[in-house]
Amino acid sequence: MATLRVPEVVPSPTQDCEKLREAVQGLGTDEKAITWILGHRNASQRKKIRETYQQLYNESLIGRLNSELSGDFRNAVILWTTDPPERDAKLAYEALKAKKKGMKQLQVIVEIACASSPTHLQEVRQAYCSLFDCSLEEDIVSAVSQPLRKILVAVASSYRYDKELVDMNVADSEAAKLHEAIKSNKLDKDDISLILSTRNFHQLRATFACYKQSFGNSIDQDIKSCGNGDLESLLRVVIKCIDTPERHFAEVIGAAIIGFGTDEDSLNRAIVARAEIDTMKIRGEYFNIFKTNLDGAVTGDTSGDYKDFLMTLLGARI
Repeated sequence: MATLRVPEVVPSPTQDCEKLREAVQGLGTDEKAITWILGHRNASQRKKIRETYQQLYNESLIGRLNSELSGDFRNAVILWTTDPPERDAKLAYEALKAKKKGMKQLQVIVEIACASSPTHLQEVRQAYCSLFDCSLEEDIVSAVSQPLRKILVAVASSYRYDKELVDMNVADSEAAKLHEAIKSNKLDKDDISLILSTRNFHQLRATFACYKQSFGNSIDQDIKSCGNGDLESLLRVVIKCIDTPERHFAEVIGAAIIGFGTDEDSLNRAIVARAEIDTMKIRGEYFNIFKTNLDGAVTGDTSGDYKDFLMTLLGARI
């Protein structure tokens, strides 16, 4: 379900580095070469390119790209070229250190915790400690007040079982517990954070399905009926990232490009983070929600090398 196109025959990391070196040396920069090489390499290949570039030229590839490129194109290329756990650790740090921490910032933490594999989340936490001499959980506690802090710490510190294991008796029981908490408008109840942070994703999807079957509405609908406060909004993002992450990211992209101006940071994050995971599904969800084509929306709202790079990650032949 990824859109990243990796060629059948991939040049060696040394060959890629030599071409990248040519692209950034001399007068001007060959942005198309950078897009062509980096935009067609998966995470492990990009890692080898970074390591080989450092060995060959005794300088950081990301540092060189940072000095040679500019604007939205530079931001997207660096986000893509950075090792994914380090990338997400930096995104989480920026979100928590933002002066204003609204849902736009806090959903970054939720995406990392609830729309990623348990192994990736663990790697992000390790990268966070290494980069910032502090744990992700500590910074959440420092930056976010209750009751939002409780659910964010719970999901960010979880380590879920990563296999498809579902117990339907547990799903029925926990659907009832969730319904009771929501019905009584006690969204900060321990049952909610405990269930959402400890069960594997397959188990939780079964629980959400049992909820709708038993009580008529989806869990998202019932939480929405409790109000439109920050806790309700945050819990709905958590549930969506667990249940249908492709729908969540389609909505992130839509919010980034529909209306006046473009939120390039959110657009970059959604496309870069999911290009190797589920952007084909995101494309379908985008059409279902907005009744328009994702590729057309992105090309209509971006331009130049920046547009070409994003479209390359979306599988276009540039």
